[in-house]
Amino acid sequence: MQINNNTNQITFSDNRFYVTESGNYVPSVTTIGDAYPKGAEYFSWLKKVGEDADTIRDEAGRRGSIVHELTERYDNGEEINLIENGGKIGFKLSEWSMFERYVDFRKRHEVENKLMEVNMISEKLGYAGTMDRYAVVNGVPMIIDIKTSGAIYPFYWLQLAAYKKLMEEKYPKLPVKQVGILWLNAKTRTEKEFQGIGWQLVTKSDVSKELELFDATHKLWLAENGSLKPKTLTYQLSHKL
Repeated sequence: MQINNNTNQITFSDNRFYVTESGNYVPSVTTIGDAYPKGAEYFSWLKKVGEDADTIRDEAGRRGSIVHELTERYDNGEEINLIENGGKIGFKLSEWSMFERYVDFRKRHEVENKLMEVNMISEKLGYAGTMDRYAVVNGVPMIIDIKTSGAIYPFYWLQLAAYKKLMEEKYPKLPVKQVGILWLNAKTRTEKEFQGIGWQLVTKSDVSKELELFDATHKLWLAENGSLKPKTLTYQLSHKL
């Protein structure tokens, strides 16, 4: 996003792309994921919901963004309130319940966040992404991706493998022993070491095969979208009749 007060304009670039230091654009890891096979379950779901698919997708994305924001604010030491000053409930209960699961995870484990919501952009690798957390959890340094989806989909591991590769380039001195998905929409009803009611932390130590799959997906995306550039929209900052 760029704001130009001289021209009274605000410009948004498609957030599926990132701008490198040289001014070139590279796709996000999740954009590259569009080229990864969706699987039979996805097409069955698409057929079931029909025209509502876009609405469901947008609502899920909005919910995920809100939950991510709540967890970030919480980790930054801010007190988060469900009830606003005017007595109005500030969040949907589905959003708040997932946030509560994150709080439960934080209270039950020793978590030292080293990096939060960090953009990692590589012109060399040809892609970029935003890492939710790099943290030391119970003494283990790991990359954590927070998910609010209805399932842990296969591409999530490819995404984490790509983040690990990006981090090795940008932060070569920071060790990564594991990558993990903190799933805040799990169906769990019991408490274990890395599991609570409604949440799970699922980890992997070796994602070399997932990186190979991501690289293959990246090549496929480039073959289909190599000349694709981000859309740019420009809006006035103010209007007067």
